[in-house]
Amino acid sequence: MLAMAVWATMLQSSQDWLINPTGFKATIRKSGSRISIENGLIRREFVLSPQVATVSLKNLENDEELLRAVKPEAVLTINGKEFTAGGLVGQPNRAFLNPDWLSKMPADPRSLPYIGVSEGVSEKRFSYLPTGGRFKPGQWPPKGRSVTFSFGTDKGLKVEVHYEIYDGIPLLSKWLTITNRGAESLTLDKLIFEFVGAVEGQSLVGPRQSWKKPNLIAFSDYAFGGDSHDNAQPAVKWVTDPDYKTQVNYDLTTPCDLVSTLPYGPAANIKPGQSFTSPRTFLATHDGTNREREMLTVRKAYRTLAPWSQENPLMLHLTSTNPQVVYKAMDQAAECGFELIIFSFGSGLNMEDASEKNIAKFKEFTAYAHKKGLLVGGYSLLASRRISDEHDVINPKTGKTGGSIFGNSPCLGSKWGIEYFEHVKKFLTETGFDLLEHDGSYPGDPCASTLHPGHKGLEDSQWTQFKQITEFYAWCRGRGIYLNVPDWYFLKGSNKSGMGYRETNWSLPREEQVIHSRMNMFDGTWEKTPSMGWMMVPLVEYQGGGAAAT
Repeated sequence: MLAMAVWATMLQSSQDWLINPTGFKATIRKSGSRISIENGLIRREFVLSPQVATVSLKNLENDEELLRAVKPEAVLTINGKEFTAGGLVGQPNRAFLNPDWLSKMPADPRSLPYIGVSEGVSEKRFSYLPTGGRFKPGQWPPKGRSVTFSFGTDKGLKVEVHYEIYDGIPLLSKWLTITNRGAESLTLDKLIFEFVGAVEGQSLVGPRQSWKKPNLIAFSDYAFGGDSHDNAQPAVKWVTDPDYKTQVNYDLTTPCDLVSTLPYGPAANIKPGQSFTSPRTFLATHDGTNREREMLTVRKAYRTLAPWSQENPLMLHLTSTNPQVVYKAMDQAAECGFELIIFSFGSGLNMEDASEKNIAKFKEFTAYAHKKGLLVGGYSLLASRRISDEHDVINPKTGKTGGSIFGNSPCLGSKWGIEYFEHVKKFLTETGFDLLEHDGSYPGDPCASTLHPGHKGLEDSQWTQFKQITEFYAWCRGRGIYLNVPDWYFLKGSNKSGMGYRETNWSLPREEQVIHSRMNMFDGTWEKTPSMGWMMVPLVEYQGGGAAAT
């Protein structure tokens, strides 16, 4: 009770950033051989000698130290050999970091030489144009400061470790740029682009199936394969630290190391003069264990990092491309206050048909919608379909098609996949569509084919497919094309995903649909803001139910 009272007093006597974020400005501070990035809410501190290393990660709201052990800033395997960027070794006890130990801890012998540090301001990850010019854009890029540590040699490998910290929120990001300054191509076999030896969230002697994590939330823009913040994070893992010998867990299996790494590869070829940019990891601190405040932090993070996710047009799904039906529906939609028409699943729209005749038809629909003050777009199915043995994902376990996340799926690196994006880009450009509803999206299927032109084999297949689709989404975002995507691509440009529902429930009687919808929206808005998730009102029969359901 005393601890709760102290915490409540702290909140009452100090400015709550969730209510008033002003004054929490991102700052870079230098003192001797130390440098820190901080904003009054979170601080990450580094030493520069004898090598760069994170030596503190602190929640400044409650003065909680979240770092337990020094780790490298990055770990890279290149041409089969492992390197690090930064790091110190020889910490006597990994349960805590005594500042007096630092002067006696030597540099990690695997580290590339430290070159120097530079400062800057936060920069946009890609271009952002509000949909159809209709919406007021959020702050982009987020206001903040950056610091970059450089490692490497003049004529060989250069690794830049970038950090950004933002105004008004306990949030920072990290990513790597790897440049080949040599004369020969390099293969980046594997990489760890974030590595934090964190104070364990729970300390138990015996085994446990699930553990409480540290008072820290981590996520990445390498995200897919799920419809929530938690289940779409294949790159972020909490793992054990076998060198932490003083932990109470008998088997040394406490998950207390935060690692960001790719599940496969990337097995990326970096030619002389070229660079590879890693995904980003985002870290945010919590000032307690209250679920409401934790999730307010998560939602604020997405408002900050993906302001397009706050665009929220009212959409009408149209299941016909018959001109008589279309024009009548557009007239009614404009009269009723809808803002956007979607040629939906089953309407007959095929964006893969980039013929002059097909484009001309939908270009006319677009012109009519715009004259009515409506935005317009359409549906395209990607992943959950079968194309052929030649173009589908090859299951690494069987060497055959099938067994993917959605059963069958085309490989985005196949000839079909490459041409698909070319056709859809042409269609969107020439019709003037304002929206793409991209069903299936890319859920993360690896592909063992060695014949597809977009990847070499299994190890680079996930990374190259992810790059293919996210570069396309960035292209859409820069042109003001709204993205309705049932997957977690918000940090790569998507506007909206499903709120979370079971489609067959739309065939229930209307009064039961209302109850389910309210339940689903309550559950769905823990991690999402309301504008990040879609819901439906079936104006026509949807998966059965008859008149009682519509």
